[in-house]
Amino acid sequence: MSGEQIKFRLVSAKLVGSNVVCFRLEDETLVKVHVELGRVGLAVDRKNPDGTPIYNFNANLRIDFEPKDKTFFAPLPQMPTKGTNEKKADKAYTS
Repeated sequence: MSGEQIKFRLVSAKLVGSNVVCFRLEDETLVKVHVELGRVGLAVDRKNPDGTPIYNFNANLRIDFEPKDKTFFAPLPQMPTKGTNEKKADKAYTS
C-alpha cells in the first residue's frame, strides 16, 4: 500500500428526497434502511483519469425490521424485593 495521501476539502450535502428505503420481504416483514452521510470530502488537487472529481465520504446505515405480526420480545423488568424501599417511583411497572 502506498503512503501517498490525497488532500480533501469538506463539502456539505443536502438531502434530496427521503433517506429511508423500504423493502417488503417474502414473509411480509418490512425492512427500513435509513442512510445518512457523515463527512463528505472533494479532492483538492486530484481528479480521476477520466477527469471526474474524487470524493471521499462516510455513510451511516441503520436497518429496522417490522415483522408482519408486529410483535417482539424484551426482557422482563426486575421486581422489587422484600426489604427495599417501597417508594412508588421505585416499583416496577407491570400490567
